[in-house]
This record gives sequence, C-alpha cells and structure tokens, in this order.
Amino acid sequence: MKKIFITRKLPDEIVNPLKEKFEVKMWHSEEIQMTYEELKTEAKEAHALWTVLSDKVDRELMESLPNLKVISNLAVGYNNIDVEAAKERGIVVTNTPGVLTETTADLTFSLLLATARRVTEAERDLRAGKWKSWTPMGLTGMDVFGATLGIIGMGRIGEAVARRAKGFGMKVLYHNRSRKVEAEEKFGFTYVELDTLLQESDFVVLLTPLTPETKGLIGERELELMKETSAIINVARGGVVDEQALYEALTTNKIWAAGLDVFEVEPVPMDHPLLTLPNVTVLPHIGSASIHTRMAMMQMNAEDIEAVLEDKEPENRVV
Repeated sequence: MKKIFITRKLPDEIVNPLKEKFEVKMWHSEEIQMTYEELKTEAKEAHALWTVLSDKVDRELMESLPNLKVISNLAVGYNNIDVEAAKERGIVVTNTPGVLTETTADLTFSLLLATARRVTEAERDLRAGKWKSWTPMGLTGMDVFGATLGIIGMGRIGEAVARRAKGFGMKVLYHNRSRKVEAEEKFGFTYVELDTLLQESDFVVLLTPLTPETKGLIGERELELMKETSAIINVARGGVVDEQALYEALTTNKIWAAGLDVFEVEPVPMDHPLLTLPNVTVLPHIGSASIHTRMAMMQMNAEDIEAVLEDKEPENRVV
C-alpha cells in the first residue's frame, strides 16, 4: 500500500477518505513545526509528502526519500521546495492556485485599512486603559478613500485587491513582469515602472512571488522613493523586503507605516525590531485563513496526491 506523510495535523474529514486507499501517517500537531531531521525520519518511506510553506524540501531531503512520487504544498507559493531537484527526480509538485484569491484579497485590504487607520494600535491603547478622553488629533491616520494604490505583482490576487480598491475610489497603479492590458481596459488600472509606482503611491501593496529576482526587491533605495506619508503592505513573502532597511525607513520617518502579514523568518522571532514599532501592523501569515478557503486548499492537495498515486494527472501540477 502506498504511503502518505502529512507534516501538519489536518482535519479528519480531509484525511479519512485517503486512509481508505493509502497508508496515512500524520504529524501529531497543527502548531508545532517539525524539525528538518524529524521530517527526514518520519517521511522516509513516503510515496507522497504533504507539506506547508515552512517545511524545507530540498535536494537532500528528496534524496533521503527513495519512494517519493509527489510533493503537495498547502499554498499557492512553493519557494520552500527545490522544484528543479524534484523535476530531475521525476517527483511531481502541486500547489493550490486560484482557490484562495478572494480570501487573500480580503485580508490584504483589511490589513491596508487597519494600517491606515491605526486599528491595532488603537485597540492596544484601549485595552491598556490609555483612552482617557476624546482628543482632536488622537490616533489620527491616513485616508484610504480617494488615495493612490500601487500594486507590485498583478496576478489573480493583485487584480482582486485592485477591484476592491475601485470601490474606495482609489487610483490604481501597478507594476508587473507583463502588462495586463485587458484588466487595464476593464477596470481602469494603470501600468507604471516600479520607481514611478513607489513615488506616486499612498499605499504600496506587495503581492509578487518570492523568486531570485524579487528577493530584496524593496530595499533602502526603493523606500527612499516613497512618500513620507505612505505605507507599505506586504502579503507576499517576507524576503521581498529588506527588513532592516524597512526598520530604518520607519524609525526615521522616511515612510509613515507598514502592514506585514509575512516575515523573512517565520514564525517571526519575538525580539524582531519591527515588532517594537507602533506604526507597524503585524499578522501571523493569515492571508488565506478563512475556514472555507483552507478546507478547499486541503481538498485540492488531497485530490492531487490521490491522482498521482493512482498514476493520473493532478489538477494543480507545478512540475
């Protein structure tokens, strides 16, 4: 019987149907991260490996799993997987595109609004008993309605965020590897070069994949181009931003605020300098975290694993 190893504890309603056809072994915790060596040991006989973004699946790991036929990642991104090594070994890699678009766009716009209006900062003050009276300039933020939104990475999620922005009367600029002429004509988006986007936007939203080309895309030079009243919102990957440069920009008032759902190292260390700043709104990588969407993502993974193990073509193949 072919064997599946799952690196996180998943709901029974997702896993039980697989147990009818395959031998399924699952890590005992939803929250505790497996170590790299534990993953090697626990998955050594697996034909299918079901992973999350924080699982490092490199060439060495693949070489230690001689039966491996498929890696199914519970995410749209797959920068945690060495896809070239997988391709060389004939291992199928799958992901979960499309299904999380609208949910992630909701979260992105929520984070933008919370950052602009200092929502989490205001809640902390209230809970700490700091709300003594109404003050004319107390906790004042930035207007979103009518502002200019710059989106870096106009994929499915970028387009969904831009559609929401139009409802707020925002001017939408975007920068992407390729132009989206049809979306420009349909929704009134405007393509600009990266420097222009940074100079003109009130809110810069990062939605680009993490690749060798985009690693450190936003650094000291790029942050210098932004308005002093602007905010940067990162719902892409932490590595797209030079976090030290961002800290310096925020502490020297080169930009006004940041909203971060992702960090270069996750879970983020509690002594991370960005966590000390009141003008940084932070979330624990919850872009796709709605019940419906997460269940749909898991179902996609399960179906793709089943397809590969039954020598069929998976729906969401990366390589």
